[in-house]
Amino acid sequence: MQISKGVEWAAHAASLMCALPPGKGLRAEALARYHGVPAAYMAKQMQALSKAGIVQATRGKQGGYRLARTADKITLWDIMAAIEGSAPAFACTEIRQNGPCGAKPEQCRQTCAIAAAFYHAETLLRDHLRSVSLTTIAAGVVAELPTAHLQDVGAWLEQEAVALG
Repeated sequence: MQISKGVEWAAHAASLMCALPPGKGLRAEALARYHGVPAAYMAKQMQALSKAGIVQATRGKQGGYRLARTADKITLWDIMAAIEGSAPAFACTEIRQNGPCGAKPEQCRQTCAIAAAFYHAETLLRDHLRSVSLTTIAAGVVAELPTAHLQDVGAWLEQEAVALG
């Protein structure tokens, strides 16, 4: 399974928004500039997060995005599902019924070991992503970055944040 860049970009954007003061937001263009990614593509990710209720979008000259819920109520699974969708990554096609030695449908009433292994792995991934909140991610970022870098981020946020109505 390959997780798209959009998931990564959306998770980074959402984790940055954890640091916004109340009533403030960031424009999609500012988020794109901060992360060094194309503005149109960041805007697409932000629209998907907004549609999923992860961020709140405010339109207009002073428009922007902020988290729609507290960071502890948003998980990496929420973000991934908003960007990629929640359909299973693995879809069994019952290939074991094909070809000259294919099994009869009545022999395939139970999930085969291959499909079962993929389903199990996906369940573990989804459960793990559901257990990681933006609060956990933000705490990790703060713990790993030097104070001077965090101060630079704070100054950037102060300069770029817009008051949302």
